[in-house]
Amino acid sequence: MKQRVEPLPANDADASRKALAAAFAALRTPAEVAAFLEDLCTPAELEAMADRWRVVPLILEGVPYREIHDRTLVSVTTIGRVARTLDQGAGGYAAALKRRHPRASASH
Repeated sequence: MKQRVEPLPANDADASRKALAAAFAALRTPAEVAAFLEDLCTPAELEAMADRWRVVPLILEGVPYREIHDRTLVSVTTIGRVARTLDQGAGGYAAALKRRHPRASASH
């Protein structure tokens, strides 16, 4: 992914992430979110995000990484990163799962 020559100051980067999050939160339907994502992201970025999201439930079900790879064609490295984020991340996957499937347990 493209890197800035000079990173934004932390407060500017944080404000930008918050503004982006607010834009997502303002959208009301999956179709609006899909349109926003298509405008915001490259096809490769969308594919990478969709791959990560697709493996979350399989990881939570305890499916072995190799089997997840065989089912989804997502790299074992990406699967491992998603699993690590489920354990040590900010809780975004768990929050989205809880909203999408209120009965699902996201405790990994």
